[in-house]
Amino acid sequence: MESPKWLTGAMASDEKAAQVEVDGAQIAYSVWGDTSNPGMILIHGSNAHRHWWQWVAPYLARRFRVAAIDLSGHGDSEWREAYSGETFAKEVMAVCSDANLGEKPIVVAHSFGGFVGLETAHHYGDQLRGVVFADFTVAPRAQYVEWGNQRAERGGPARPTRIYEDRDVALGRYRLIPEQPNRYPEVLAFLAEKSLRAVNGGWTWKFDPALFDDLEMGIDQTDKFEALRCPSALILGEHSTDEGAYFAEHMIAVAPYSLPSITLYETHHHFMLEEPMATVSAIEALVAPWL
Repeated sequence: MESPKWLTGAMASDEKAAQVEVDGAQIAYSVWGDTSNPGMILIHGSNAHRHWWQWVAPYLARRFRVAAIDLSGHGDSEWREAYSGETFAKEVMAVCSDANLGEKPIVVAHSFGGFVGLETAHHYGDQLRGVVFADFTVAPRAQYVEWGNQRAERGGPARPTRIYEDRDVALGRYRLIPEQPNRYPEVLAFLAEKSLRAVNGGWTWKFDPALFDDLEMGIDQTDKFEALRCPSALILGEHSTDEGAYFAEHMIAVAPYSLPSITLYETHHHFMLEEPMATVSAIEALVAPWL
């Protein structure tokens, strides 16, 4: 079966990789597009990396100067002793500056990255055009579940990731979380390749398993959302099973403005891997009023 044109076109795009230091950690990112265009930064989810946006960023770059970040503890960025929403927000803004995204960039943030996008807008909202939450929602206080502070819950630190002696075995174990239909095996294979690192004794995953040991995401997410100093919007996957995406109706109800929302039909949590062109169109439509 011939690969779709969007896949081959994205892989042949003019992507430039770079790094910037933030609070003692090197933060990796990729950048596409002309600096004369409005800026946009793309944020991945937990245990993921910037290449989640590999088939979206080059097409957004027709209209935007686009950067995709590896948050600390992910991808090719360095790990930290402890993580916080405020530090992640500083990383996002540092990449915006280093990548020459210009004044008031747009944030597009998927899954756990939506928490980072929320923190970025909370701390720097007056410096942003807006934030698009991609399959991330904020829960009412009464229904909030804390995903962080896992060290205290477990009574100890996270276990290290498994080391595989054989690289092909490791690649074969790769899965999306939550799992979903694998429409394009070459996409999943590419993500798996970008998720592995060589260590003594073989291969293991790049993400820091201790990410949630001491990170507190916070019951006050809904309060921060209601008080944002920039506009926001939602993109949802119709068949998403991610628990963090279940509260769109709450966000629409408490938003201090009419909250734009687009559902991508017949997609799941990682919709940018299933329907990248629909994802591009949805992002462009939602941010158009902010330009």
